Amino acid sequence: MHQLPDQEIASIYRALASNKPVRYHGSKYGRIHIDRQLPFMVVYRRSADRVDIGTDRLLLGEASYLVVDDASISHEELRKVVANIAHIQADVFGSFLLLEIWAGNPPGAEHSPPGFRIFAPSENCPAQLLEKFESALLKVRVNNQQATVAVQFTDSVYPPKLYSLLSKDQLSEHNWLHLGLEVSPIYQGPRAALFPFALKVLHQRLARALKRTFYEFIHLKTSHRPAHFHELGRQAMTQAVYDTDQQLAGISTQFDLLLHVTPVNAPAAWEDFKRNKFQQEPEFLYRARPIDPGLLKRQLFKIPLERIEDPTLAHIFSEKRGQLDREITLVADRNTRRFLLGSRQIYGDVEDSLLQLANSILNKFSAEDGGREDKKTINADKFYKLALNDMQHYRRADASFNAKVELRNDVSGVLVSQGNLLIGSDVRISDGRINGLLAHEVGTHLLTYHNGRHQPLQELYVGMAGYEPMQEGLAVLGEYLAGEIDAARLRLLAGRVIAVKCITEGAGFVETFNRLHTELGFDALSAFYITMRIFRGGGYTKDVVYLRGLRDVLDYIASGNELVPLYLGKISYEHLSFIKELQWRKVLQPPRLLPSFLDNPVAHERLRNINDGFTVLDLVEDG
Repeated sequence: MHQLPDQEIASIYRALASNKPVRYHGSKYGRIHIDRQLPFMVVYRRSADRVDIGTDRLLLGEASYLVVDDASISHEELRKVVANIAHIQADVFGSFLLLEIWAGNPPGAEHSPPGFRIFAPSENCPAQLLEKFESALLKVRVNNQQATVAVQFTDSVYPPKLYSLLSKDQLSEHNWLHLGLEVSPIYQGPRAALFPFALKVLHQRLARALKRTFYEFIHLKTSHRPAHFHELGRQAMTQAVYDTDQQLAGISTQFDLLLHVTPVNAPAAWEDFKRNKFQQEPEFLYRARPIDPGLLKRQLFKIPLERIEDPTLAHIFSEKRGQLDREITLVADRNTRRFLLGSRQIYGDVEDSLLQLANSILNKFSAEDGGREDKKTINADKFYKLALNDMQHYRRADASFNAKVELRNDVSGVLVSQGNLLIGSDVRISDGRINGLLAHEVGTHLLTYHNGRHQPLQELYVGMAGYEPMQEGLAVLGEYLAGEIDAARLRLLAGRVIAVKCITEGAGFVETFNRLHTELGFDALSAFYITMRIFRGGGYTKDVVYLRGLRDVLDYIASGNELVPLYLGKISYEHLSFIKELQWRKVLQPPRLLPSFLDNPVAHERLRNINDGFTVLDLVEDG
């Protein structure tokens, strides 16, 4: 038997007493990770009597855990280590919970439901805590199957063939509690095989159940009052997290999908299309692709995501890697028949409810409603100066705001690329769109990029997987709050949805253009640019997210959620629960800058309208 070196153990105790994080990875003694002073710890002991694949990973990501090989340390020494940690933590909180986890017998069949057995002492164990523990475990679902949970009262709260880590005298004398949790190893197959998908899902669900249980214990047995169970998660990030985040962000910044699929000859293509009486599909030209997709994918899949212990961050990073994989494939497949299929994978098809909304907009507002043909326009140079002035406003509020604006001959319209504003040199913008466009591009896209740059995770500025619907919905909402949403703008968003529906149903460029121009009343130039945006690259269906995102962000606010946190970076609807968790854990910071239009009392009145249930169709009536 080995003894833990006295100096290493002493340094662990000193760190805990000073409320500093402990992260000990010994070659023979397993792992001790304690994020900060907390009145609980989860323990897993490897036993020499059985092969137990994967169970130790269920603890990884907890704010306080110990994973140890029982054969590598004496029983006396391990008991001493656990008791000393309990003493230090209980001195701060007045009580301490030790939860030991082990695997039961394999269920014997694939796709078995998750199962748990709680082991609790027959005396001095709060019934309310056990009920909360049981309820939290019953929320665990794997493969759409609900967990089964049983409670067993016993004085032997430890794995079979092992021994108690805390004595009855210690538990009663110091107001400590020892619970055990036997987990049905549905992630284990025959001959020591591992089912990684089952383990991943179980890890995520169990981690949440444990935090709910710790939250209940703290409120019952200590004077500490966390406001949310997520506060009991990790706050300190490991180096593996920062390394993975940096590598994913580095790959993201090596290419810009939007630029790679945006034609450089749109004005010339329009002239050719018009010259051919709208009967011949135009030819679009694109920038050279500066990446080798195969090499970039090799770099992408060399990132060791399996090193990420935190199940929340592991999920976020895994989703990001999956989206980067699909985006790199899109760059490789540009101008092939495969491109449309890949685009649909990322952005999805037009759902029935969205198609119904688009048709409702087009039926409610005619082509003459809100038309801008008679309005004054400004050229690219004038808009460039206005954008510079708007950006200077944010720079005065935060000197680190360093976005740039460029006039470009190879850009059609106005867009943001990697934190900079690009303006096509031939663009003309109507007076009624200036503030709305600034709110969209600068007040949303540039600000969320800047705010994301100041988060500890770079993914918040390069964009989480699936961030586009929220980002574009938030940007169009900014136009409304700035007072510049009209019928023509809503018709444009609806027309994009119709065009995406056309291409996914097999329509060609000319057929889609005719649907927009002849049937729906869009002028020829607008119909061309809508169609061009959808057919570029071979079928880029991203434009479906604008109306979808606007609808969803209105629903989000109307449900009582706050708008301001959505500006902390480029986040997605699918990951909002994870973002909120990371905020409770104090991993993420509030946004450094907020859009200037939120300072306008009119914007607050419009937000009240949304809280009262305004839908997309109501936005123009309010204008």
